[in-house]
Amino acid sequence: MPVQVKICGINSAAAADAVLRAGAEFGGLVFFPKSPRNLSLEEGARLAERMRGRLRLTALVVDESDDRLAAIAAQVKPDFFQLHGRENPARVAEIRGRFGLPVIKALPVAEPADLSRTAGYEQIADMFLFDAAPAADATRPGGHGAAFDWQMLNGRKFSRPWFLAGGLNPENVACAIEVSGAQMVDVSSGVESAPGMKSDGRIAEFVTAAKQKVRA
Repeated sequence: MPVQVKICGINSAAAADAVLRAGAEFGGLVFFPKSPRNLSLEEGARLAERMRGRLRLTALVVDESDDRLAAIAAQVKPDFFQLHGRENPARVAEIRGRFGLPVIKALPVAEPADLSRTAGYEQIADMFLFDAAPAADATRPGGHGAAFDWQMLNGRKFSRPWFLAGGLNPENVACAIEVSGAQMVDVSSGVESAPGMKSDGRIAEFVTAAKQKVRA
């Protein structure tokens, strides 16, 4: 089956339209003030309506409060919450139960032992997203364009579907899929011309390159 693609950090109507034209399955909206892709609730709601029903929408949040999550759920109406902070299993379960939305739990990866953290979330999260661990002085947990050793994922089995993220771009995504065995990939900065500025051409190139790889 073709690899599924998620374009994250969509922050304009033009970017939303480019993602839809390219044929991605997932679109990510970021609600984290420290990100150059951050959206207000009003901006997020407008973009969500533009894409709704044509792809699966994720709302990326980082260690967010219940009040803010409630506002995002009510106004943006995403298909998933993507929890990209230090949310422990109890917090993930609380969010999933309170808001009734499926959850993608992002996990930072620097070494093989980091993959064992999935065990605590297996009965709670609906999907995993494996991203490169940020530098110690980083101000945000993702979107840096850094990669980890994809070989760590090769042959590994998880109880939930998972995305490969971190440092992907149109030039390396086919190799990343081949090395890691990923069936879903996520990109943000790798399809930008500058931080927070999505490139129509690179979005199309990324989706084409990813979908040339067919998983058994």
